[in-house]
Amino acid sequence: MLWGTTGLAALGLVVALEIAARRYGQPGPVADQLSGAIFAPKPGPLYGGLALMSVVLTWPQRFIAVGAAIGMDGVLLLVRWAAGVEVADGHFFGNGALLVMLGCAVIAVTRRTGRERVLLLKGVGLGLLLVAGRKSGDAWLLITSKTRPAVLDQYVATADHALGNPSWLAGRMLQATGPIGINILDLVYAKLAVAAIVVALYQLRHVAVERRFPSHHLVRTFLVIGLLGPGIYMLFPVVGPVFAYGPGASGTGGVQWAAADLWPHTPLPISTPHLMSYDDITPRNCMPSLHTAWAVAIFIHTRKGPRILRFAGAFWLVATLAATLGFGYHYGVDLIAGVVFALTIEAALRSFDRGWDRRGVQLVVYGTAVFAALLVSYRCLPMEMAGHQEVSGSLLLLAMTTVIYGYVRTTRVWEPTVVAARKPEPQPEPV
Repeated sequence: MLWGTTGLAALGLVVALEIAARRYGQPGPVADQLSGAIFAPKPGPLYGGLALMSVVLTWPQRFIAVGAAIGMDGVLLLVRWAAGVEVADGHFFGNGALLVMLGCAVIAVTRRTGRERVLLLKGVGLGLLLVAGRKSGDAWLLITSKTRPAVLDQYVATADHALGNPSWLAGRMLQATGPIGINILDLVYAKLAVAAIVVALYQLRHVAVERRFPSHHLVRTFLVIGLLGPGIYMLFPVVGPVFAYGPGASGTGGVQWAAADLWPHTPLPISTPHLMSYDDITPRNCMPSLHTAWAVAIFIHTRKGPRILRFAGAFWLVATLAATLGFGYHYGVDLIAGVVFALTIEAALRSFDRGWDRRGVQLVVYGTAVFAALLVSYRCLPMEMAGHQEVSGSLLLLAMTTVIYGYVRTTRVWEPTVVAARKPEPQPEPV
């Protein structure tokens, strides 16, 4: 019932996004997905989706699925080359992965029965949800840029004085590292989904043997964060310091739309904030920082893994925070909101699995209240926060810390305790 309800809700959202995207003259996630079965697909996690689907397959079946996907991609590549069809860079492969997932769905319906059918359909659904999530995210970003002409960057930037404008500092530090530091952080920032897939594959490694999915895993958290986050974008549109106070990036935005050309070398002056208009291209995707939320989720889900996985999760979190600030994509207060956002969602999902006990409800309600209070303070009290930096900055960090502490304390209680077996007492030898 849960999988069916989730599937219907996801389908309804995707259809709504398709309609909204077409109103602005762009193909939505449905059309994008269908065209990816034949035409050159856009870069995306198509093979990542295939990898997630393969957790329900045996090793021979996995080799067959991957081989079939690569073979179909190779054939389509040769056909396009022979027909003289030009494709953009990075759009060469992916059709095969999507076709294999669709083929497995057909096999599940026509050749499987009972639990085996359900398990294979769950695997296919997991892979397709990952791909659909990426397509839906692109549609959401388009909608934010078209429907929110005014942005709140001046309010957020003013409130960010409470933390000492960390994006300005991180931007200068990153530029000082030269191309090596920039390239490393750019790779980490761009490959966040790849890191998530690796962690998810580790968590789901026993599905093929046990013939069932674990009650909770990283993919669930990732998808819920991606589902709810864009709704906050619509309520709190922000483009980010590199666009609002800098020269823009990659030709989008630019100084002509910025409030001033200050980032990252000129300290941001404190002045009364106002709504500011921005272009209809740049996504309003800063508040909260979903990259931070996803990196926090990866960190949480690697804590029970082997040492190398725990180290990778910690590295990805630190590097993602450095990248979001250093590239000017986010303000410091975005990151605080992203941490609270991720922990609240993670707590809600785990509470749902446990049956909503008192501790879980309290944690979710508290996290939601803190998140709402952060957004209200950024919007309504930015000048007060900038004028009392020591107090307001300490309160922001304290609010985030209390949510972290509450999450750690609550989840430790939820963890099953292992009772050591008592050693048998020595018995006297018979005489």
